Amino acid sequence: MDSTQPDEHITVAIVDDHEVFRAGVITILGDRFDVVGQAADVEGSVAMITQTKPDVVLLDVHVPGGEGGGGAEIILKSRKASPNSAFLALSVSDSAQDVGSVIRAGALGYVTKTISRMDLISSIHQVAQGYTVFSPKLAGFVLSMFQAGAANTGDPGSSNGTANVGSTPRAEYDDELNQLTPREREVMRLIARGYTYREVAAKLFISIKTVETHASRVLRKLQLSNRAELIRWASDRNI
Repeated sequence: MDSTQPDEHITVAIVDDHEVFRAGVITILGDRFDVVGQAADVEGSVAMITQTKPDVVLLDVHVPGGEGGGGAEIILKSRKASPNSAFLALSVSDSAQDVGSVIRAGALGYVTKTISRMDLISSIHQVAQGYTVFSPKLAGFVLSMFQAGAANTGDPGSSNGTANVGSTPRAEYDDELNQLTPREREVMRLIARGYTYREVAAKLFISIKTVETHASRVLRKLQLSNRAELIRWASDRNI
């Protein structure tokens, strides 16, 4: 893609309680994306996302209002009204608790506010396409969190706004995995761990088109809608 051309086909919304920061992000992105809305608190953000249904929502983790769940609460409350919106956390915080809360709620990525303009633009593109994106220092933690099954501690009614995923009986887990071919399992595990389709193709020595085909079959067999649901499905089962 020509980096000098605007990306008006991707709509973006910005959630942050600092007006000056929102204005700065809009200035940075305004010539590349169609910025359709902004908000500063939980209630305003949910209403704005419901109305504008942006392709990508940039949101801070710590946002006032609501039940105290911040960015994670916004994701959970907006999912039904705008199911196709992808959420990318953009925060000054790099704490494990903050990262875990929004990822378990359904965010596709988490980057810190030290990110460069071009890296932010690239990150928006990736999450808009369903890929996961993390700042380099956070990627290892997120992978460890998934491997350790950390998502099992969430509770949608708790103050941190994370989703309750519970535990899955081993028999059910085996039955679901048995639906997948060995190659589909390989693709599923890599995608669930944050690899892009291009990276999966390189690791498995297959074409990107083949990866896309396997990924579609995995989603269909597991009755999942998108990459974010696949990541949650895999983390629930400590895969």
